[in-house]
Amino acid sequence: MPREIKALVSALEEAYKGPAWHGPSLRAALKGIDAKQAAKRLGPGRHNIWELAIHAAYWKFAVRRQLLGGTRGIYNEEGRNWFVRPAANLTEADLEKFWKRDADALKREHRALLETVQKFPESNLDRHYPNSRWTPRQMIAGIAFHDIYHAGQIQLLKRLNESS
Repeated sequence: MPREIKALVSALEEAYKGPAWHGPSLRAALKGIDAKQAAKRLGPGRHNIWELAIHAAYWKFAVRRQLLGGTRGIYNEEGRNWFVRPAANLTEADLEKFWKRDADALKREHRALLETVQKFPESNLDRHYPNSRWTPRQMIAGIAFHDIYHAGQIQLLKRLNESS
């Protein structure tokens, strides 16, 4: 694998899977969270852990689509960028089932993004795509930063949830 691609793949893996020198990776932040914890909302209009996880999955999907030469595309969920979770009136069993489905979507989107980046031509990393102000290098690094940012938010929400 070319050196620059290898470095970007390493950053993606550290941010999502760890181990990360900066603190918990996104996956580590989500470890052990059940549907009830993921769904807890600290206030009206505030995102919960679940919404942060599916938001991260969406942006991995969007970056992968752009790297493949397309647009962000339509994600397999109603909405764009932020997706309200959980749906109202779910049984506890359904809540767990849908949380698992969305957590699995995050894993699946991460794997798909990694595969795309591993095959990406190093010579195109700094080329601007039409209708994008970001280069592929910036998008790939950005999605790693995005994981780290939301891992920090999730850690904070976990602590706040414990105290409320």
